[in-house]
Order: sequence, then structure tokens, then C-alpha cells
Amino acid sequence: MSADLKDKVIVITGGGSGIGAASAALFRKHGAQVVVVDRNAPDTPHDLALVGDVGDEATVQSHARQVIDKYGRIDGLLTCAGFSMGNTVADTPLEDWQAVMRTNVTGTFLWARESVRAMRQTGGGSIVMIGSQLAFAGGRSNAAYLTSKGAIVSLARTMAVDHASDGVRVNVLVPGAIDTPLLTRGFGRAKDPDAARARSIARHPIGRLGKAEEMAKAALFLISDDASFTTGSCLMADGGWLAG
Repeated sequence: MSADLKDKVIVITGGGSGIGAASAALFRKHGAQVVVVDRNAPDTPHDLALVGDVGDEATVQSHARQVIDKYGRIDGLLTCAGFSMGNTVADTPLEDWQAVMRTNVTGTFLWARESVRAMRQTGGGSIVMIGSQLAFAGGRSNAAYLTSKGAIVSLARTMAVDHASDGVRVNVLVPGAIDTPLLTRGFGRAKDPDAARARSIARHPIGRLGKAEEMAKAALFLISDDASFTTGSCLMADGGWLAG
């Protein structure tokens, strides 16, 4: 796999930690100009850092303009910004539901919209959204998060159809449980975090949690021209969770 990203401008939301940070480092090794977007100043490899709320339209539009002003294009987008609050539907306050949707769905939509508009002007590009195996398998006490990840799959599929003629590919990377700060916080909501971690590991036939670096390699494939005939697809990188 060549995965040549030389001189391509790739925006990574949620690039300050987890899958986003690992992808930023890997993409730069493959020659990309990496723009990291995060709520906090990122301590990860990047060529341009943009700090702000991905769910705020004015902020995203301003950030996209900064990218275009600096580089003249956006060739790739990886949407890793994610948020989880836990709870069933019955126990989820509206403000928690809206907070999850704001980051996970609206944030993905806003950056995808700005990226497609830019990609149309330069002959196309590649968008990779981060889903979740739980959107397919279901799960307990995380209703807003699971719903948001299901919405991302639908968004990617409709975008893939709508924008194929623009030369824009849109795919979803579907991780299993990946050992990131987001997952650790999720385990922390359980009465027994260690037991919750053990149960999660046991769900993977491969026998362990995934690593952010492994997801970065899968994202690299999807965002590169190596996946040039792949659009509207979900790449399962879930340690066998959905097969088990």
C-alpha cells in the first residue's frame, strides 16, 4: 500500500487525542499537510492548528476559510471529534442529547459541507467519518452516542451518492473498542470500571482492545487514493466484535 499523501491538505477534527492524534502523526509521515482541529490546543504533530467548537457553524466556516487562505484547497477530511455522555433514553436529559449530537453529528455535517464545497473547486477529495461498531450491534446505556454514530453512517452514504460526480469519496471507519481517552471516560461511568473494561475486551474475538495507531492505518487507506474505488462504504476495524 503506497498511501501517498504528498502535499495533500487533510483536516482532522478531534485531532488532539486518540484516533485523531494518531492519524495526524501518520498522515504527516506520508507527506500530508495536516490541519488539526480540536476544542483545546493540540499537542500533536500538525502543520496548522485550529481551536474551537466543531458544532458551531460560524467557527467551522471561519476555520475552513483559514485553511483555504493558507493552502488553497482541502483534499481530505477525517472527522474524529466525538463526545459521549452515557445513559438510556429514559435517563438522558435533553441538554446531554443535544451536546452529543452537536459534536458528533452537527460537527461532522458542518465540516463535511465546507470540505465538499472546497473539493468541488479542485477536482474532488476524500472524506472519512468515524463510526462505531455499536451503531450496528447496539449497546447499553449510551443512547445518544449510538444514535449519533448511526446518523453518521446514513450521512456518509447519502453524501457518497450525491457527490460522486464531484470526485468526492465518502466512507466510514467503524472501530471496535479502541483504547483512547474517550473509551476510558466511558468505562469510568460504570460502577466497576475494571469490570467494564474486561467485558469490553471479552467482546472482541481478537482478545484485546484496539489501538489508535491501528485505526490511523485504516483511515490512511480510506483517505488515500489506494481506496479510489471505495465510496459509501463502512470499513469494519472492530477486532471481530460484529462477527463474534
